[in-house]
Amino acid sequence: MLRVAHIRSGRFTKASILQTHVRKLSTKGASRSTPAFNKAVAYIASAGVIATPSLWWFAPTSGDDVPSLESPPTQHLVFEPGPSKDEVTRLISQDAYSFPVRDVAGVNRYDGAQLASNSVCEDRFNHGKFPSPWDDGNQWLAWAVFDGHSGWQTAELLKNQLLPFVRYSLSHMSSASGKEVISNEMVQRAIMNGFVDLDNSIVKTALATSQSTGPLEDKVKKLAPAHAGSCALLSMYDSITSTLHVACTGDSRAVLGRKGPDGKWEAIPLSVDQTGHNKDEIARLNKEHPGEEGISKDGRVLGIMVSRAFGDGRWKWPLELQQDLKRRFYGLAPLTPKYDVRTPPYLTAEPVVTSTKIDSSQPSFLIMATDGMWDTVSSQQAVGLVEAWLESRTAGKTTSTPDPAYEPFDFGQFWKGVSWKFVKSRTTTVDDNVAVHLVRNSLGGNHHELVAGRLAFSSPFSRHLRDDITVQVVFFNLPDVGK
Repeated sequence: MLRVAHIRSGRFTKASILQTHVRKLSTKGASRSTPAFNKAVAYIASAGVIATPSLWWFAPTSGDDVPSLESPPTQHLVFEPGPSKDEVTRLISQDAYSFPVRDVAGVNRYDGAQLASNSVCEDRFNHGKFPSPWDDGNQWLAWAVFDGHSGWQTAELLKNQLLPFVRYSLSHMSSASGKEVISNEMVQRAIMNGFVDLDNSIVKTALATSQSTGPLEDKVKKLAPAHAGSCALLSMYDSITSTLHVACTGDSRAVLGRKGPDGKWEAIPLSVDQTGHNKDEIARLNKEHPGEEGISKDGRVLGIMVSRAFGDGRWKWPLELQQDLKRRFYGLAPLTPKYDVRTPPYLTAEPVVTSTKIDSSQPSFLIMATDGMWDTVSSQQAVGLVEAWLESRTAGKTTSTPDPAYEPFDFGQFWKGVSWKFVKSRTTTVDDNVAVHLVRNSLGGNHHELVAGRLAFSSPFSRHLRDDITVQVVFFNLPDVGK
């Protein structure tokens, strides 16, 4: 007979009383196989679960929930096949969206798509309309892509906070100026201030966070967006002045496709990649840090590809703070001794801002994308791809000609003359969403084995073949695409 005494505050619990009752049944001749004994045990089990959690194991059971591992070995292993053509379309379309625009003059429609390579995807995006910062009753439109690195945390914060910071800066500027006419230069300066203010709130609060008295877990979460980093590309359209303001921090890129009088589409850069390959950026850094050798090497700034970014505290904090955060909060290792860090900050989140008048008499479109697309497609090629997509819609075609026959493919052919970048002969126009169309063609277009082979890899191996890709396309003065 099992005897367990449960004592709470000097008194027997309900469990011990119930066990005593069972013992009495046993001494009166109630066998363990009799209905009376079984009924008592069932009652104890149900009552014990309520009375004390430690009695759950008294319940009789006919079996358990432990999974069985009994299975014979297979003679031939079975693996999941690579993506079919339908699966390719599903993968590149699953995060796509398209919105016709009815109540903002000049804009007809915009499409977007995202394809992850990292797990979790480090890219983020945003889009939509908001009240004019001039409080004049009109609506502006905004689109943004954020290319995170060393994590997704900075990009996620930018997705939620960058536009509010910029809007606040714009509204504050308009009320403080006292001018009826606000110049593009004033708008650009306000946008810059919004970017810098947000980055300061991310990076410069690290010291205060480390010295605060809050719980460790809260400090770790608060520091995460400063340890990680992100590029930011924000476009805002003022429908009253028909002006498109584009702010770029990092190497995401904005391009305007504009149809000229001769009917040809030209690619007009609205941003410039800010990387260690940009001679103007390197000249700026050398001027800001005179006498420091090796700030830029092999297209990188002290080891990082971009020359401007949000977060990335190691390129902005004093060395002592980096060491303290590493020791106390398991932050990333300081840049030293590998890099000579003397006078941080070396990165800035201040954007380069352009303002472009959208001519209502000329059809045009905006392409915004993270570098995952620009790695394989040039600006002019991207404009040409959107042009091909528009022509296919005008002709009433939703599919291209049958795919050409390609020889069996493997990635070794990249070293034998087959280009891993976009090739015009591989163009296909099978997608209704133009952003998906750009993603597909950046991966290989009508060469299914090349596209599917790239998509067959999952993280972390997929990063050898493709980055996270985020694309947005906005159509101006092209009413047919809004239908």
